[in-house]
Amino acid sequence: MEEHDDARETVRWVEQAGRRAVAMAGDVREEAHCRALVERCVSELGGLDILVNNAAYQRTYESLDDITAEELDRTFRTNIYSMFFMCKAAVPHLKPGSAIVNTTSINAKDPSPSLLPYATTKGAILNFTAGLSQLLAEKGIRVNCVAPGPVWTPLIPSTMPGGKVEKFGSNTPLGRAAQPAELAPAYVLLASGEASYITGAMLPVTGGRLML
Repeated sequence: MEEHDDARETVRWVEQAGRRAVAMAGDVREEAHCRALVERCVSELGGLDILVNNAAYQRTYESLDDITAEELDRTFRTNIYSMFFMCKAAVPHLKPGSAIVNTTSINAKDPSPSLLPYATTKGAILNFTAGLSQLLAEKGIRVNCVAPGPVWTPLIPSTMPGGKVEKFGSNTPLGRAAQPAELAPAYVLLASGEASYITGAMLPVTGGRLML
């Protein structure tokens, strides 16, 4: 499967940098798997300092009637339930100075009508991040989120009609979509000690589209 190939490639880059990586296949929509992920991380890597929640599912819809209960459930379970499950499993292992970084989207503030379920979960992630940051502040655990704008990922051509793919990202002031590598510095900042006084924040990486 393509996802397994991506995981193996990620492991290769991590090991090439002289670090250790553990890949574990499974479904983050299931709470038991999220607990198992954290437990394996702690047992094999000796602890947990940073949690990045980045799982996502989206589909485009032309009409409200096209959105089934099953599709709504899949979107919420992938995008927001998994985040709740992962945080709940991870927090008992996080020490003061640890960081949680969630992925929301420009759709949290500027929802695309054709992405209604996805956009709704991204708004929920923004609210979840804000609330959790207050809940965990006394433990010294920071919680922030990154809000990407249009980014070239395999998700785009696989979920968008051809005409929209060609114009993808052209509605930003910078006039283009981002490459995935252009998002990385935002996550690194929020996960690092350089962001020691930042919690409950949203960092937009949107090519100039405003999220005020």
